[in-house]
Amino acid sequence: MGGSPRIAGLRVVMSWPESQFAPQPPPRGRGRVRLAGFTGVCLIFGGAVAILVALLMQQHAPTPSASAAGRIGPGGAKGPALHESPPVSVSIPEIGVQSKLLHLGLNQDGTIQVPNLVTSANEAAWYKYSVTPGQIGTAVIEGHVDSYRGPAVFFRLGALRPGNHIDVTLSDGVTAVFRVTGVREYDKDKYPANIIYAPANYAALRLITCGGDFNPVTGHYLSSVVVFASLVSSSRGK
Repeated sequence: MGGSPRIAGLRVVMSWPESQFAPQPPPRGRGRVRLAGFTGVCLIFGGAVAILVALLMQQHAPTPSASAAGRIGPGGAKGPALHESPPVSVSIPEIGVQSKLLHLGLNQDGTIQVPNLVTSANEAAWYKYSVTPGQIGTAVIEGHVDSYRGPAVFFRLGALRPGNHIDVTLSDGVTAVFRVTGVREYDKDKYPANIIYAPANYAALRLITCGGDFNPVTGHYLSSVVVFASLVSSSRGK
């Protein structure tokens, strides 16, 4: 795709699909943006150095098992909801994730911004044009699977299973507690954007990273890992 950013000389496609299900762009007055071809925030490492690191370390990100596919939605009642409040951090005890949340939007060419691979590979990011976690709708958090130095913040995302919990702390002091309902891996060429980014009538959360095999020729991972979760409770810190 023309105009895509490059990492170590390799083109990286990281933009939302042209679809009625894509998250809403910035309000009018900030300029029109082109949202095209996003296939699950494919946050990759690239170039000879990164490939060499991966070969030396022989580390492979966990792949979601068939039994973890679960459900996309919570099933039954819509569940609780929270007021709008920007998130500040995310915690996933089952896979050892504890990260502050960057707030990222879009690049000038309409592609989605991702954490800096050199300085922020171990930090996740909330897509600021999705709802805030806990609101009715679909909130989106992205993170790299690996980096030039090895595993990154969402390296073990594929190891999550239905029933695991994700805690998102908001700027108003409330911690939103989400329960994982399903963990799935999608081939890029079959990426179901109309399911993943569709507006929800409950407080939905999607965590997204890359998955599957890495193609050193194209500089892309072949799949994306998506965690589906829904709000089950909340608490206020002291």
